[in-house]
Amino acid sequence: MTVSSTPGGGAAERLGSHRRSSHRVGRLAHDPAEAAPHLDLDALVDDRGTGIVVCCGSGGVGKTTTAAALAMRAAERGRKVVVLTIDPARRLAQSMGIEELDNTPRPVVGIDPTNGGSLDAMMLDMKSTFDEVVESQASPEKARAILDNPFYVALSSSFAGTQEYMAMEKLGQIHRQAKVDGTYDLIVVDTPPSRSALDFLDAPERLSSFLDGRFIKLLLAPAKGPAKVLGMGFGLITGALTKVLGAQVLTDLQTFVAAFDTVFGGFRQRAQQTYALLQDAQTAFVVVAAPERDALREAAYFVERLADDRMPLAGLVVNRAHPRPPVDLGAEEAVAAARWLARNAGSDAGGDAGGDAHSAGTPLHDPALAEGLLRLHADHVRITEREGELRRRFAATHPEVATAVVPALASDVHDLDGLRRVGALLAVGRD
Repeated sequence: MTVSSTPGGGAAERLGSHRRSSHRVGRLAHDPAEAAPHLDLDALVDDRGTGIVVCCGSGGVGKTTTAAALAMRAAERGRKVVVLTIDPARRLAQSMGIEELDNTPRPVVGIDPTNGGSLDAMMLDMKSTFDEVVESQASPEKARAILDNPFYVALSSSFAGTQEYMAMEKLGQIHRQAKVDGTYDLIVVDTPPSRSALDFLDAPERLSSFLDGRFIKLLLAPAKGPAKVLGMGFGLITGALTKVLGAQVLTDLQTFVAAFDTVFGGFRQRAQQTYALLQDAQTAFVVVAAPERDALREAAYFVERLADDRMPLAGLVVNRAHPRPPVDLGAEEAVAAARWLARNAGSDAGGDAGGDAHSAGTPLHDPALAEGLLRLHADHVRITEREGELRRRFAATHPEVATAVVPALASDVHDLDGLRRVGALLAVGRD
């Protein structure tokens, strides 16, 4: 099955109401014990009307791990999946047992094939993607003139917004290819680690503004007509630029702008197509956040921005939450018990001072150990209460946003088993 790009079909029909509200709230059930509706991620990836899942969120909240685990779970549930990461720290490759990811999708070995699914992984190579677009939009001679120009090398490697723009371009490429050959029926995107995780939505407009700016138009003027038509003002400006930049640098810049102007229309058109794809009902945005004040504040911004741009939101994943203590003992009660033990440490409260050889060192026979455990328990309870309060505040201001909660793991995820475990926790979605 290929990724559908026809609005109004499949998921669009089932989720018609969400298109009006910009929130994908179908297939979600309320849990009376929680302030927010539950995000059913298994239902999301099982829905064949879901063709693209975009994981976004502020830096350091586990977007890459979430995207990889979600992609792996979807593959093992029968989907043909490709996961695209834009994270420069190569943790995704390490977790999936691939030595190095690049611009070419590579199969992940070790996926359970029982349900007929598959998983490929790739990492965005920003410059290679830019080169591919130039070569597809220009004649060989014009493309070579652009690719060899020093200003293009700088633009394609380090210009602000280029990475985000190319992330959208690569998503569009994969989607178009999937429509042709049916290689994938689900694309999972790990968004760039930008200062704002939604910068990739603005990148096409920023690049357009740069290339449509007055300075660029001024540099294009000699190529579009005799300089004398512009009068003495143009001569004064170019003379000043020549003094500042040097004649060769200015010539290189003018050559690049003139060459790139001929292919820019194709860039803009493709970016607009990908932007429309992100607004389609087959796309689902998953906002990832940590249970921390700043991260949830950023998540609130993402949710509101997605609604303003009519991007279909699936819900929120609260990652690395502290699990609830298994013992129903409040923080104040635990502290009170710890203080009592501290005051009575020398009494017979712990039983026979000699104790049993097999039980020596247990909390019952070691008041100091018991006191320390009680204080640790009190700290843990306070943390879970604080995180719960932050989540309740988020839910109070965004009651329509479905939420899945993933508990923190004792160690980092570094292999497929770890990703499989995270996927299972995502599916449960409750702490």
